[in-house]
Amino acid sequence: MIASGSWGLAVFPLGAAVVATVFAWRLGARFARRRRAVEGHWTVALAMFAVASAAMFLGVARGWTAAEFRLYWLFGAVLNVPYLFLGELQLLIRRRVVSIVGSVSMYALTVLAVVVIWRAPIHASALTDHLPLGKDVFGPGTASHRLAQYYALPAYFLLLGGLVWSAARMGGDPQLRDRTVGTLGIAMGATLVAIGSGIGAAFHVVPLFSVSLAAGVAVMFAGFLRAGRPQRAPA
Repeated sequence: MIASGSWGLAVFPLGAAVVATVFAWRLGARFARRRRAVEGHWTVALAMFAVASAAMFLGVARGWTAAEFRLYWLFGAVLNVPYLFLGELQLLIRRRVVSIVGSVSMYALTVLAVVVIWRAPIHASALTDHLPLGKDVFGPGTASHRLAQYYALPAYFLLLGGLVWSAARMGGDPQLRDRTVGTLGIAMGATLVAIGSGIGAAFHVVPLFSVSLAAGVAVMFAGFLRAGRPQRAPA
């Protein structure tokens, strides 16, 4: 049951979960029609945003449970950005061997993250905050806490590196414009989420955290659609 004082905060992550769910459904429909691995992994990324936001909604609304925080941390802090990068990798380097190696590696890392986070001890007292920090819940420097840095941080910079590489490749070629602009949108959305959620979590500002999540997802989805446009034939 939602406490009266929590509804004003809980509505923000609920909105973010709805936005991410709608976008995941639409992108998933594109994947079902076209069967492109890049759209499949971006659908997974949006679905992860939705699950993390829904877990946050429940945690803020009625108090966090260990399971809700594990879902929030696993899908929101650890795995999401790597799946964004995997999709970008498959978009920019369209070689089957790269796609297969990247996918298999990501799936193995996903299994590892699930095992580590789900088996990690939790400090229950830290779950009393509206927006608990990973270092407080798992303990600073623990494997489950560090996974967010080991997974998401390198993936974020690789995502930005892919944008730079894509822009350099474009070299004025209009056929690659949609791909580059779409990649820029994905990187901007991920940056918006990273900055807003980082500040919101550090200062326990739930509205900032959730609004930046919803806005970032919307920007990324626009980028997904733009990047996935068919290449224009030369005039």
